[in-house]
Amino acid sequence: MSLLFKNIIRFLLIMFIQIFMLSKIPPLHQFIVPSFYFVFILWLPFKIGRTALLFIGFATGMLVDMFFKTPGLHAAACVLIAFARPSLINLLLPKEATDWGNEEPTKKTMGSVPYTTYLIILTLLHHFYLILLEWMQFGSFLYFIAKLVATSLVSLLLILIADLFFNRKSRLR
Repeated sequence: MSLLFKNIIRFLLIMFIQIFMLSKIPPLHQFIVPSFYFVFILWLPFKIGRTALLFIGFATGMLVDMFFKTPGLHAAACVLIAFARPSLINLLLPKEATDWGNEEPTKKTMGSVPYTTYLIILTLLHHFYLILLEWMQFGSFLYFIAKLVATSLVSLLLILIADLFFNRKSRLR
């Protein structure tokens, strides 16, 4: 199966899960909102160019914004993690990673600790920016931190569960 076709199918499946399943779940305790759609950006191949990555991040966020009627909030958060992703990968992986071709970030390609660090940092960055844009006030900092931590933990749990179900075979590095 070609890489483009595989990523199109993955994108459609991830968007279906986010828009038609996770959005139907009422917010848990008024501040846990499960987000999963941004994992598509995290799972793109290492060799994708920064311009293409930013465009894909913008398109992914705008599609979610269209369904949730949030003008640009998700697009801004997705563009931010698409911008930060290559730099974070360069920090976490050795320089030989530049010749990996179409490999994707997985536990096998990156190793367990760098992959988990990668997921945690980009998930926290995405949710921090999204919640900050939604909130746009500094009334209760404790509420902001609680919402950030709770939403990030639920999203990380969803990502780790999806990691088990999506067959993302990669060579061992």
